[in-house]
Amino acid sequence: MSDQEQKKVKKGGLVFGIAIVVILALAGVIVYLLLSRNTEPEDERRNVVITPENVESVLEELDEAQESGYYTVTMNPTWHFKTGKEVSYDAVVENVAKNTNDVYFDIVLEEDEEKVLYKSPVIPRGGRLEEIILDDTLDAGTYNCVVIYHLIDEDQNTLSTLRVALEIIVEG
Repeated sequence: MSDQEQKKVKKGGLVFGIAIVVILALAGVIVYLLLSRNTEPEDERRNVVITPENVESVLEELDEAQESGYYTVTMNPTWHFKTGKEVSYDAVVENVAKNTNDVYFDIVLEEDEEKVLYKSPVIPRGGRLEEIILDDTLDAGTYNCVVIYHLIDEDQNTLSTLRVALEIIVEG
């Protein structure tokens, strides 16, 4: 074999070796990406659409013990007041027994969260709050509000908060 042929064989072997290294590196990256993907199943409840036909079964699933750090809100989405100075005739907030924390909440206007309309007392697990009268008098109208729940520990330190939309209607 001549020197020129030997150089061609060495050059071809070098190119072949580099190609093998590149292919192995790509295969390693692909395997790493496939193995590092999050394979945890999605929370199936997120995909449930509640209809009149399945509402009972969904509620039964929710009756199971609540995980720590989660909170199930039980409240009316719209509260009615005959006047801005009277007790609501349909406002109800419940801290269901399966929740892991006591709560209190504040109601603020959606467009001005500095304006606090109501500050609740602490509602223990299994407790229910009714006959709610606003701390701030509102004129007749419809108000988009936010209920800010504070999940608290036994020393009443806030562990986390939860925000829920609320519509307040003052009739006259």
